[in-house]
Amino acid sequence: MIRILFLLFAGLCSAGAAAQTIPPSEIAARSWVLLDTLSGQFITGYKQDERFEPASLTKLMTAYLVFDALKQKKIKPEQVVPVPDKARKAIGSRMFIQQDIAVTVDELVRGMIIQSGNDATIALAEAVAGSEEAFAQRMNQEAKRMGLTNTEFANSTGLPAPRHSASARDLAILTAALIRDYPEQYPLYAQKEYTYNNITQQNRNRLLWRDPTVDGVKTGQTEAAGWCLIASARRDNRRLIAVVMGAASNAARAAETQKLLNYGYQFFDTVKLYDPRQAASTPRVWKGASNTVKAGFPDGLYVTVPKGQGGALKATIESQQPLLAPLRVGQTIGTLKLELNGKPLQTLPVVALEDVPVAGIVGRAWDALRLLIKWGT
Repeated sequence: MIRILFLLFAGLCSAGAAAQTIPPSEIAARSWVLLDTLSGQFITGYKQDERFEPASLTKLMTAYLVFDALKQKKIKPEQVVPVPDKARKAIGSRMFIQQDIAVTVDELVRGMIIQSGNDATIALAEAVAGSEEAFAQRMNQEAKRMGLTNTEFANSTGLPAPRHSASARDLAILTAALIRDYPEQYPLYAQKEYTYNNITQQNRNRLLWRDPTVDGVKTGQTEAAGWCLIASARRDNRRLIAVVMGAASNAARAAETQKLLNYGYQFFDTVKLYDPRQAASTPRVWKGASNTVKAGFPDGLYVTVPKGQGGALKATIESQQPLLAPLRVGQTIGTLKLELNGKPLQTLPVVALEDVPVAGIVGRAWDALRLLIKWGT
C-alpha cells in the first residue's frame, strides 16, 4: 500500500540551494498539489486542503467503484446496460448513448474515461448501485475509507450540486489509489480518442500529446469549478501526480500542470532507503523463541528530498525496549527518525517483519531474571 505522508517541503526546501517551494503566484490556479507516489510525500501545494468544485475530476471515484464492481464480477465488461432516461438527458459532455442502441459496460467505461461522458457515467452508476443517489452514498463511504476528509460527493459526474466538493490533496490520494489498485484498467486514461456510434471524441488531456511521460489522468470544467486537470507522469520508475484546480482556460490548466510536473522532476530526487521486507534493524527480543526480530517496512521505504541531497539523509531507528514476545508480523516495535542536514524530516513506524512466539518456561524464566537485573522489571 502506498503511504501518503502529509508533508509539504516548505521548510525542507531550504536544505537545497536550488530547490524552492513554488510561490502561489507562479501557478495560475485556485488550488494545486504535487504528489510523489513512490515516497508518498507531497512535494508542494497551495490551498491543497480547501474544498472546491471538482467538476469531472469526480469521475475518478466513479471509475474506482466501477473497477471494483468489475473485479468483484458484480458487472461484466460485455454486459449490456439499459440506458436510463436520466443518462440520456444528461447535460454537459456526453458519449451520445441512445436507448435504442445496445451499449456495454466496456463501452460505457471508455466513454466515461476518454470522452468524459456524463451520460455514460450515470448509466454505470445505476448499473452498479441501482440509482445515482445510492451510488453517491457508496462514493462517500469509499472516500471515508480512503481518509479523504475534505471531499463530499452528491453525484457521479461532477455536475454542480450543493456540498459537492473536494480538495486537491484528496484528489491526489484518490488518483494514487486508482493507479495502485487497478493497474490493469489505468492504461485507458492514456487513450487519446474513442469512437462510439460513429462519433469520435478526443481525450481532453492535452498533456497526452505534449509529454510522452504523461499517461493520464482526468480533466474537468464547469463555470464554477474553472478548468481542472489531474495529470500523472512516470519518469525513471518515479511517478508524480499533479492536481490543478480552477485554472483560467484549457490551455492554462495544461501549462500549469506541466509546470508542476517538471518542477518535481527537476528539483527533487526520490531515494530508496530500504527494500520491501528488508531488515532495517534486528532489535533484542525478551521471553521469545528467538532473541531478535527483523524490523523494517513491508513495502520498502523511499524518501523524496531536494535534488542532490540524498547523501545528507540520516536515519536513526529506536526500538521499544524492553521488547517482549509474542510479536506478530506488522506490529509496531519502533520508530525511524529521519534528518536532512541535521533538521528533522520524518518520523515513521517500524514494524516486525516476522512472528516471534513466546519461549518455553525455562527461557521465559531466564529472561525474566535478566530483565529484572537490566531494567528492574
